Amino acid sequence: MLATFLIGLREGLEAALVVGILVAYLTRLGRRDALPRLWLGVGLAVALALAIGAVFTFGAYMLTFEAQELLGGGLSLLAVVMVTGMIFWMQRAGRTLRAGLEGGVDRALRGGVWALVAIGFVSVAREGVETTLLLWSMVQSFGDAPLALLGALLGLAAAVVLGWVIARGMIRLDLSRFFTWTGGFLVVVAAGVLAYAVHDLQEAGALPGPFGAGAPVDPTTGLVAIGAAGFPFGWAFDVSGVIAPGGPVAALLQATVGFMPQMTWLQVLAWIAYVAVVVPLFVRGIRANRRPGRAAHTASAPASDQVTATP
Repeated sequence: MLATFLIGLREGLEAALVVGILVAYLTRLGRRDALPRLWLGVGLAVALALAIGAVFTFGAYMLTFEAQELLGGGLSLLAVVMVTGMIFWMQRAGRTLRAGLEGGVDRALRGGVWALVAIGFVSVAREGVETTLLLWSMVQSFGDAPLALLGALLGLAAAVVLGWVIARGMIRLDLSRFFTWTGGFLVVVAAGVLAYAVHDLQEAGALPGPFGAGAPVDPTTGLVAIGAAGFPFGWAFDVSGVIAPGGPVAALLQATVGFMPQMTWLQVLAWIAYVAVVVPLFVRGIRANRRPGRAAHTASAPASDQVTATP
């Protein structure tokens, strides 16, 4: 629940802030008559996310085991790519998000009826699809769908409430710090989803691993080799005797750092490679945003250009 709650909160708050900015700007322009078109676009984006989740969930039951694993691994990889891109996009565009959205509304109001519907749809659809893919991948990974989905729903509900109180000016939240911390958490979560994607692809036979005929075998036990003897297509480690795979400790570790009691070498290498590449880039982006020149520019910029300003 912790991992899916934070994902629901992070993604939901992004969408809620975007919608809040759009609604506040239309109200400030005296164009409340255009709000139904905006809400129609938002509703269509939510419907798209739900439809994608339903197709993946119920459509997978009609597939063979190998096809299910191949689908799960492929979608998990897609989720990692989308979430990683979103994290770095937010670092670059977060401070000018409001100005960009308001400019899009100005252009949409000069366009046809469907232009504003498209603004509402596009503004929310990306977060909706990202959330669906990531949550679907994590539910497959955790194997406890009810609790994982409950955590996501609670996170989304909290995001809606938090977005509303921020839009009403009831509280002020340092959104830059919030998105920095949750972005760092999502980097680790994405590394775990990547590792699980590798596991699925190995089970499907798309990648070599301990489930295929070419797995290294321990001559003593006749089982797939573990440790150095299992490199590179066997098990990196197996501590399931110490940490029960279905226990609370294993669930907590998997939800936070992507750790599984039994992991293949390819899973471990994928996790390490992702963290080694993405974390330095993420930290560099944080430092770039804190440079004196950037800070001075932000301080002198109008409030409408800062995502942290109250709508």
